[in-house]
Amino acid sequence: MPIATLAATIIVAVLALVDLKTPGQLWRYSKGDFAAHVATIAITLAAGVELGVIAGVVVGLLLYLWRASRPHAAIVGRVPETEHFRNVERHRVFTVPHVLSIRIDESLTYLNARWLEEYVLEEVADRPAVRHVILMCSAVNEIDASGLESLEAINHRLIDAGIGMHLSEVKGPVMDRLQRTHFTAELNGRVYLSQNRAFGDLAKNGGPPEAVPADMARGMI
Repeated sequence: MPIATLAATIIVAVLALVDLKTPGQLWRYSKGDFAAHVATIAITLAAGVELGVIAGVVVGLLLYLWRASRPHAAIVGRVPETEHFRNVERHRVFTVPHVLSIRIDESLTYLNARWLEEYVLEEVADRPAVRHVILMCSAVNEIDASGLESLEAINHRLIDAGIGMHLSEVKGPVMDRLQRTHFTAELNGRVYLSQNRAFGDLAKNGGPPEAVPADMARGMI
C-alpha cells in the first residue's frame, strides 16, 4: 500500500505538469516554435532533461538564424487621404507605376544581405516602368558591413539601369554610420525624412533621377 500510494501521488503530480493545449496553440501560431517545442519534449523524454534543454536552445537558435536570413519585406503604397503606407497585398493603397516603395522590416546584416539584394532586383525586373526605388527603413535598426555592401551593389545596379535609389525614414544612429562612408555620396537618389515626402516628390517625377540637394540627408529621425 505505501508503494502504491507513493506511485499514485507521483502520477497525479506529473499529470498536473502535462500541458496538452500549448502544442496545439503553437501549431496554429508558429510552426517553427511548435517544432522546437516538440523536439525539446521528445529529447527530454528520450535522453534526459539536460539534453532536452540544450536541444531546445539549439533549435531555437537555428530558427532565429533562419528567420533573420529571410526577413519580411513588403511593397507598400499610400493609404488614400492619409500619410500612412501599408502593404499593397493587405490594404487598398495608392501607387504609381514608376515608383517602387519597399518597406524593410529587419536590420540589414550578413545573414540577409544577399537576400535583400536579390529581392529588390527581382521586384525591379518585374516592373519595367519603374524609374525610382524607395527603401523605407523605419524598421531598420542596424546596417552592418555586409548590409552596406548590398546597398552599394543595389545602388550600382540601379544606376546602370537608369533608376534612382532613395532611402526614407532612416533612423539617426543608422544614418550617422552611413554618413561615415562613401555610400551617401554615391547614392543615386535622395535620403528623405519621411516616406510620404519621398513618394510625393517622386510620384510627380517620372523621368531620370534628379541631382541630390546638399541638405536632403540632414535631420534624420
